[in-house]
Amino acid sequence: MRRIAAAILLVCLLVAAVDAVQIVEFCPDPYLAGDLDEYLVIEGRGVLDGYVFSDGEGGFRFPPGTRIDGRVVVARSGPAFEQTHGYLPDFEIEGRTPAVPDVIQSGNLQMANQGDELFIYHGTTLVQKVAWPGDVRPREGQIHYLENGIWDPRPLGIGQSRFGPETFEGVEVTAFVAPDCSQEAFLSAVSSAEREILANVYEFTDPTIADALIGARERGVEVTVLLEGGPVGGISPEERAVAGALNRSGIVVLAMETTDLAHAKYRYNHAKYLVIDGETVLLGSENFKPGGYPAPGLQGNRGWVVILEDPDLAAYFREVFLIDAAGGDIVPLEGTAAELYTPWAPTYAVEFGPCRAEDARVTVVLSPDTSALILDLIEGAEESIAIEQAYITNETRYELNPYLAAAINASRRGVVVQILLDSAWFNTEDDADNDEMVAVINRIAAAEGLPLEARLADIEANNLAKIHNKGVIVDGRAVLVSSINWNANSPAFNREAGVIIEHPAIAAYYTAVFLDDWNASKGSGAGAAPGPDRLKIILAACILVWLIGLYLYRRRRT
Repeated sequence: MRRIAAAILLVCLLVAAVDAVQIVEFCPDPYLAGDLDEYLVIEGRGVLDGYVFSDGEGGFRFPPGTRIDGRVVVARSGPAFEQTHGYLPDFEIEGRTPAVPDVIQSGNLQMANQGDELFIYHGTTLVQKVAWPGDVRPREGQIHYLENGIWDPRPLGIGQSRFGPETFEGVEVTAFVAPDCSQEAFLSAVSSAEREILANVYEFTDPTIADALIGARERGVEVTVLLEGGPVGGISPEERAVAGALNRSGIVVLAMETTDLAHAKYRYNHAKYLVIDGETVLLGSENFKPGGYPAPGLQGNRGWVVILEDPDLAAYFREVFLIDAAGGDIVPLEGTAAELYTPWAPTYAVEFGPCRAEDARVTVVLSPDTSALILDLIEGAEESIAIEQAYITNETRYELNPYLAAAINASRRGVVVQILLDSAWFNTEDDADNDEMVAVINRIAAAEGLPLEARLADIEANNLAKIHNKGVIVDGRAVLVSSINWNANSPAFNREAGVIIEHPAIAAYYTAVFLDDWNASKGSGAGAAPGPDRLKIILAACILVWLIGLYLYRRRRT
């Protein structure tokens, strides 16, 4: 009887092993010519004897006795895979290096870019089938992966990270805003550094920040700066001058860009943060530019920034930085010897100082890794949502931005929603930007009788250069501070960084700043700075009024 039970148990274990082995990741269309770096990842446990992996035209099996205990990476070419990913695969299909064992081929398994299938057979039993298009949508550079039984829960490109959501308790937070007190807080954080500063930022043109980092380097702090290598409009002469000054001081300046060795990990490296001494993180909506960190009493952008003091949170961001700053897409950025200068700015009456709070709960939001947390934040609102954004664009002509759609849906269940958008001419001059978006939101609110209102910020009334913020406040308890714009690209394809801070004092602080901007912007079209087309219309109207007045004057004279 015991032998029969043991035999049944052995059969059950073998069946379970068959079920456990599966393809959990593959990349059929990488960037290298000829796709020699295409690969698949198999997950499971046990001996792989009897398993065949095929695309219907060719296939392979593993050498007899090969065991799997977790994940096994199989690439077409070991050296090509190493060039793309920085390490060798476990097996290769086309024997190209003695350092990597070969699978046993049968025909030619080569994954087609736009349409193909992968099969796993155990004996004559089909264990798994993956098809594209179908199970996944093909795209160059796309890594397809299985998570909780779902293929491609979010876009994942070659070289990108896969950080999961992480929350940190007991964080000390200093909240501040641009233009009021951003420079003072930033310089104070840099001056506290004793060992290391890691800076990741989209654009860097501020001479004052450059001088602060140079000063840190001169007192022995190791400083590394990572920039976007291809920002919109290209790297400016001002940024080249800053890079040159940093280079000459011994600071390492790197750029993320597509090279001969690797494709850029992200469409844009758009994050804006510092990691200081592995203990502190400074993070926000602002680039390292004079408009984001103006001297006290000078005009600049409206932006939100925080300093977060917690070694575990800082370790998380340090790991993000080190992963992003490695690989074939990272190159030294050589600057120029041009003189640094700070452009003139109007004066500004400071209203807000920093706000410090202890024992905050902080959840990290990374794009594209965990940007879905923003949806969770909005969908969890019960009473109020305040949104201040540089701009909001829809996914398609017929599909609302998902964050905006979630906010509108929240208003349908009674949540009071306020949306404030920038009104600078470059965000209002076209046929489908902020002024049209405000009109659309308010039409929906009026048609359905919702507690929902959108406004254009009156930047003249509040003496701001522009709204550059990417912030959300929910229920007066949680605040999103981030670099994540509300468009189709930023959450899904950029490297972005943000945090959701849960603390009543921090929420109250940013609510006061938001309401100051909101109350100065009564009326949905208030403060829209005239762009070139609008200036022409205004000029034409003035001429028309003058001609009509002249005509009426002459008629009265005759």
